[in-house]
Amino acid sequence: MNEYDLAGRTAIITGGAGGFGVAIAERLAASGAAVCLWDVVDPDLTQAERAVGVSPLRVTSRTVDVTDVEAIERAVAAERTASSSGRIDILVNNAGILGETKPVWDTDPADVRKVFDVNVIGAFLCLRAITRVMRQQEPRPHRGHVVNVASIQGKEGMPYSAAYSTSKAALIGLTKSVAKELAREQVYVNCITPAAAETAMAKLISAERKADILGRIPMGRLVQVDEVARMVAWLASADCSFSTGAVFDLSGGRATY
Repeated sequence: MNEYDLAGRTAIITGGAGGFGVAIAERLAASGAAVCLWDVVDPDLTQAERAVGVSPLRVTSRTVDVTDVEAIERAVAAERTASSSGRIDILVNNAGILGETKPVWDTDPADVRKVFDVNVIGAFLCLRAITRVMRQQEPRPHRGHVVNVASIQGKEGMPYSAAYSTSKAALIGLTKSVAKELAREQVYVNCITPAAAETAMAKLISAERKADILGRIPMGRLVQVDEVARMVAWLASADCSFSTGAVFDLSGGRATY
């Protein structure tokens, strides 16, 4: 397994209490980064901190609603104060919700708005606040790395999941746009498009739905959270030096482009 030197780096992971968040935090912290988990539910964050099997000095948590502009600004200021260098080197935009799994004609518009608020607006607000910090930092060797966690559904769509699929497609578009804006400033913005994994979100779907998803994956299995974490670790490292605005699949062969 490849190792990346993230010593001295500070990382923020939104949706930090979830399965992807914990696995990514463990991987980045094991590589030397100081990691802060952001999530909206405090008890889940406490459990997530305990689940990360590395030094507790490297993993902290903060209750943050990513749809709240002022809450994000306060959290960013607090992170910079807590960091020994005042830097924020890595942002993993992982916060996301599934929403209803219904045909479009039966989907509640309020649910669609909620999905977009978290999956798109939340990612936008975190990008907006944290890239402002990254742009002002000295390159060491880069100013910052951003990894947006989209989904294979954002590339291919999925029946009965219009809001989620569309929100993840929007996140891919956001990745490409912001990456172009920052391409000459040594702030690299990429996204990953994993297939479904055995996380809390997967438990919200029916057995029939899960079987449908598995049937679309040529490898015939779900992605493992540590496989996602390994991809994120590379994208957050100095080894990722000429990839920006890119989409990296973790789909077991499902992706068609």
